[in-house]
Amino acid sequence: MQRDTLVFDLIKQELERQRHGIELIASENFTSLQVMQAMGGVMTNKYAEGYPGRRYYAGCEIVDQTEQLAIDRLKQIFNIEYANVQPHSGAQANAAVALAVLQPGDAILGLDLSMGGHLTHGSAVNYSGKLYKPNFYGVTRDGGLVDYEMLEAKAREVKPKMIICGASAYSRDWDYARIRKVADEVGALVMADIAHPAGLIAKKLLNDPFDHCHFVTSTTHKTLRGPRGGIIMMRKDFENPFGLKDVKGNIRMMSNLMDMAVFPGIQGGPLEHVIAAKAIAFGEILTDEYTDYANQVIKNSQALAKALVAKDYQIISGGTDNHLVLIDLRNKNISGKKAEQALVLADITANKNMVPYDDKSAFVTSGIRLGVPAITTRGMKEAHMDFVVNAIDKVLMNADDTNILNAVKKDVNDFMTQFVLYPELG
Repeated sequence: MQRDTLVFDLIKQELERQRHGIELIASENFTSLQVMQAMGGVMTNKYAEGYPGRRYYAGCEIVDQTEQLAIDRLKQIFNIEYANVQPHSGAQANAAVALAVLQPGDAILGLDLSMGGHLTHGSAVNYSGKLYKPNFYGVTRDGGLVDYEMLEAKAREVKPKMIICGASAYSRDWDYARIRKVADEVGALVMADIAHPAGLIAKKLLNDPFDHCHFVTSTTHKTLRGPRGGIIMMRKDFENPFGLKDVKGNIRMMSNLMDMAVFPGIQGGPLEHVIAAKAIAFGEILTDEYTDYANQVIKNSQALAKALVAKDYQIISGGTDNHLVLIDLRNKNISGKKAEQALVLADITANKNMVPYDDKSAFVTSGIRLGVPAITTRGMKEAHMDFVVNAIDKVLMNADDTNILNAVKKDVNDFMTQFVLYPELG
C-alpha cells in the first residue's frame, strides 16, 4: 500500500511545531518515546470487549496481561483496591461513574464551569447537565478560593446524590475531608476528578482524595504524562448503596457496578494499544525520576507565578499549589482571546479561559490559563521562568505589533533549541 505522504508530512510539521514552541497549555504534556511507540503498536489490532479473563473475543491472552499490568501498577501508584483503565477519556470516566450511581434527574453538585470547573461536572451543554439536575458552588469573589461555605449550604439545600470536586482551572489544593463531611450529612456520594493534579497527588505533593472520596477519576495525559485516556479508581471497594443483587442473589459490590458502567454501559471494545501505553506510563510514574519531575513541576509553577506577579499580572487566588496559574488580564486591557491569538503568533501556546465572575463571554474571556507540565518535561527549571514570563509580557503588551511578535518568536525558537524533544525521531 502506498505511503500516505500527505498525512505523514502533517505529522512531521506538528513535531516541528512542538519542538520550536513553548507549550503552556495546562492539560498538555509530552509522553516518553516508549509510550508513543506502544500507541502505534500491534495491539491496536486487537478487539477485547470485556475485562482480563472475561472477554467476549478469543485471542486476548496477551492483552489480558498488559491490561492487568496497567491495573496493578495504577493500584500501586495510589495505594488503592480498585482501578479501571479502560475509559477512553476523562469525560468518559466521569460519565461511567454517573451511570453507575445516578438515575436521570438526580441532583448533582459541582464547581461551576465559569469558576474553574469542568463540562462534565454539570454544564448545561454537557450530558451531565442534561441527564441530571445540576447545582453549583463557586469560589470566593475576594480570594478566588473554593467557597466551602457555599458548597455546604447548597448541599444542605438540594441534597445532591453526588458531590463532584476537582477543576480544570483552579490552582489550589482541595479540602476533601470537609467535602466528605457534608456529603455524609446529606447522604451524597463524592467523586473527585483529579485529571489535572493527578501526577502531583501520586507523589504525595497534594492532599490525598482517596480516603475521603468514594470515587476518583482522572485523565492519563496531563501531569501523569501518559497517553490520552481516562481511569476510575477507588481506595476501598464497598457495597453499592442501592442494594442491587447479582443472578445468585448476592449484593453487588461497587466495583462490579463500575466495571459494568464502563463496559457495556458507555463503551464497547477498549483501546488495548492505549492501555499498553498507560501501563508503560504508570511504570514511569513509579520511578524516582518521575518523583523529581513532579517536584520540579510545582517549583516551576510557583516560579512562574512569582515572575508574573512581579510584572503586575493578577493571578486568581494569588498563587498556586499545583501545575497551573489562572490570570485575570483585565488590568492589562487585553482579552483572553486576543492574548491567546497573539501568543500563538510568537510560538507560545496557552489558552483563553474565563475567570471567576467574568464579564466577558466564554468565547472571549478575561483570562488565560498557563501550565508547566510540558515545559518541565522539556527540562526547564525555575531560572527559565523569567524568560518565559518576559516573552509573554512582551507579546501581550505589543499584541498588535507584528514586528515585535516576530522578534519574540525568533527568541522563543532559539531558546527552545536547548531543550531537545524526541531526538530519536530525527
